[in-house]
Amino acid sequence: MESIPLTWEEVARVHGRKIYNFAYRLTGNPDDAHDLVQEVLLRVRKGLADYQPGSFEGWLWRITRNAFLDEIRKRNRRPISPIPDEVDRLETASSAGADIEYDRITLGDDIQKALLDLPLEFREAVVLCDVVGLSYEEIASAVAVPIGTVRSRIHRGRRMLRGLLE
Repeated sequence: MESIPLTWEEVARVHGRKIYNFAYRLTGNPDDAHDLVQEVLLRVRKGLADYQPGSFEGWLWRITRNAFLDEIRKRNRRPISPIPDEVDRLETASSAGADIEYDRITLGDDIQKALLDLPLEFREAVVLCDVVGLSYEEIASAVAVPIGTVRSRIHRGRRMLRGLLE
């Protein structure tokens, strides 16, 4: 039987970086990724008491995926316009730890752009497998599709990614 972190704080500490990494690959934007992580951790906090033992990581990635899709739906209902470049933005201090972590998870711009050009179901499968490191079974659980579909999406997603990078 899988042991799960008992508190929300432990989930945030143990899985926070992985959630951010997945969120960044889905959104392609650090600010959107941070917002998504906050939403995921709020949902985890609400749902942790009702969690039924099983694939904890599958449950966690399903929450992340659903929060991402909910945000896409919300934006499609209420489009936002970007802030003009002329507006001064508040400078924020960064710590060396954050810079090191960012460098660790940053793919080349060409790879990140190619990932964002993939259809969502293929991008999601490739990122969960190749970036997050989940098994095919964990991905199938997270996205609620058969394992054969996961294999197909990863294979086709990688092939599309290669084509976009050539």
